[in-house]
This record gives sequence, structure tokens and C-alpha cells, in this order.
Amino acid sequence: MLIPSDLLKNKKIAIGITGSIAIYKSLELIRLLVKAGAEVKVIMSEAAKKFVTPLSFETLSGNKVLDDTNECWASKHNHIGIGEWADLLLIAPATANTIAKLANAVADNILLQSALAYPHLKIIAPSANTNMMENPITKANLKMLSIANYEIIDTQVKELACKSVGKGAMAEPQEIFWHCAKALLRDEFWMDRRVIVTGGGTIEKIDDVRYISNYSSGKMASALAAALYCRGADVNLIATRFDTNLPEELYTINVTDTKEMYEYLTDSIRIAKKGKLSKATLMRDEQIHLIQKKPYLFMAAAVSDYVVEFPQKGKLKKEMLGSEWNLKLKENIDILSSINKEGITTVGFKAEMDEKNALLNATKLLHNKGVDAVCLNILKDSSSFGSDTNEVEFITSTTNNTIANTDKLSVAFEILEYSKTLQNS
Repeated sequence: MLIPSDLLKNKKIAIGITGSIAIYKSLELIRLLVKAGAEVKVIMSEAAKKFVTPLSFETLSGNKVLDDTNECWASKHNHIGIGEWADLLLIAPATANTIAKLANAVADNILLQSALAYPHLKIIAPSANTNMMENPITKANLKMLSIANYEIIDTQVKELACKSVGKGAMAEPQEIFWHCAKALLRDEFWMDRRVIVTGGGTIEKIDDVRYISNYSSGKMASALAAALYCRGADVNLIATRFDTNLPEELYTINVTDTKEMYEYLTDSIRIAKKGKLSKATLMRDEQIHLIQKKPYLFMAAAVSDYVVEFPQKGKLKKEMLGSEWNLKLKENIDILSSINKEGITTVGFKAEMDEKNALLNATKLLHNKGVDAVCLNILKDSSSFGSDTNEVEFITSTTNNTIANTDKLSVAFEILEYSKTLQNS
């Protein structure tokens, strides 16, 4: 997935670096954050400097590293000033020793002092040997931090520096990047709201070897799901194809044909309509009333208009078919028309190559299928599929807004902004 260079524009991130072999991943993480427009400042422990010199981090971040040797009170280059500057504090890698000290408010180096003084959400990405991570005291320390305004990014199972295979390796830089983006881009409207996104072209079986499908790549649906993840939504992405580098936390369902997509979609809608009680509250007469947010559906999947009437088991042989093959098709179910859209805000997607009649056809979809909005995408030819950019018209019964051609993640964020106007709940 193409990450826009202004995704984290004007966002300030302080990154704490501790003494772990995983420190090499922090260099790549800083590169990703800076490339996305964030301003980054690094705080290093003395142990971290044994692995990588401050010069490497200063080169990538463009800012002077803060450590125990250069704290300055004539400027903001100190453990209080960096906390006042930062929108987010991330510690990656966080060793078991650092985790223990954080959980007990120990502040015997400048990184720990900065964390203790920082009053907002903090993220840590642990890195340690499996036995150290599984130690009951380490687990208790992580539990303590999770209830003390820390978000923990889980470690992964792989071969560790000690040559053993187990859980303890720091999460990959791309995954930590997504956690940072989510922490910085959350939107109260979308937070904890259940949202379903469908994507990709359905794959309809001819036999066990062949199928009919279309060119839809699923990239727009993946971009929508990633944008919703960053906004804090409870996202369910149901698709036949997915873009690369999606957040691992994103809940995805891989389907193939229309029947399977329809079954998972109807189940997901049923669950979404039950509602997820958000953390948003109203205080009245000393009672807390939880607010249920209305769910959304973004139907970006390209569902086949026709399917094979008699799909076959095994492989149809050329000798049996002869020199001509008349494949009999039947009209497929129209998922968007068939689902129960009551109680869920629905945005349909329409791809057109007939530029002259595209708007008329999109407006027909708006009214004939009972959706709240339509995203119209006018294609030139088959080469338009699978690109990293898009141009969309967001159409409702009263408005028509053009989203200029840009990367699909930026388009997705704009679609979400227009979609907020579809309801007041």
C-alpha cells in the first residue's frame, strides 16, 4: 500500500530507544515515520548507544538525539521539554529491564524520566528473549502498564538473536508504524464504530481449475479498511484480494465467490447491528449512559453479474469439450440489493467506462438499491485496475463531491470525511 507523504504531517513523535539487538528495526521505523511526514526526535539510553550510535538516528530524524550526556535546561532539549513537544511517545525496542522500571515508576535514566513525565498515551514495542517475556513478573509488569495509559504492541514468534525460536521478537517496523498512525489519527466519530468493507472481484468457479472473475484488485477496499483502522473504527474487511502491508490488527476475511461473500457479509451485518457499546459517555444524574454508534457498510467489492450455471468438479478436458465451448451463465445474486440495509449506513461503489452516462448510472444505483451514497469511479480501460491512485465522485441524493486523483489511502480518508455527513449518530 502506498503511504502518502503527508499522512502524519505536523505530527510530533518522540521515540525512546533501549539496549536491544532489535534496535536496527528502529532505524527503519524512523524512516517510515519521517517519510509519512512526521517529525521525530529520539531519546537514547546509554545501553542503546552500545548497539547504534546517536549519529545514525540524527541522520534519519534530522534532529539531535537526547541522552544522559546532553540534557539542556537553557532550551527544550530535556526530559520535560520533549514531552511537551511530542504528540506521542513510543519506546521501541523496550527491553524487559525497561518494562520493569516503567511499571514501577523508576526513572534512573533520561528515557525513563521522559516517559514518567509524559502525561498522554504511550506505546511500547517489547523485545526480549522468550523466557524473559514469559516470566510471570514481566507479564505482570506489562499488565500494569496496559492499565496505566500504555499501549503494548505484541511481540512476534521467530528466531531470536540467541538462536532460539520463540515469542519475543519486536514487531516489524510497518506494524509499529500503523499503531502510531492509529494513535495520532483517531477520530471520535469513527472510534469503536463497527464498519464492514467488502473488496476485490468475486471468483466464480467453472471447474476445479478454471474460473471467471474481473480485474478488481481490492486495493481501494484495503485502503478504506486501513483508513478506518487509523480512525479507530472496529473494521471487518471481507475481500477476495488484499493490498500489501495492511495492519496486522485489522480483522480480515478472505472469500472467493459471491455465495461465500454474501454469507459472511450477512453474518457481519447482523453482528454489527447488535452494536458495540463505545467508550463515549454521557454524564447525567451521576449515571453513565453508553452510546451505541450506528454501523457502516462500504460495498467496494466487484461482484460478478453472471455465474456459471453448472460448475463442474475436477478439470474439464479439452477432448471432451471439442473445438467450441459454449459456457452457460446465469444472472448472479445482487448482493447490494439483497442485503437488509435497515439500521446500517451504506455506501456503494460504481465503476464505469461510459463517461457520458456514468453519473446517471451512479444516481440510478443510489435510488434503485437504497444506499446512502455512491462512490463513482470512471475507468479508462483495464489498465486502470490495480493502480495505486484513484479519482472518485462521492454522490448522495443532494450532493456531488469530487475527490481529486491521488493515492488510494488519501482518497479513502476523504471518503470517510464525506461519509460522516450521512448520519448524525
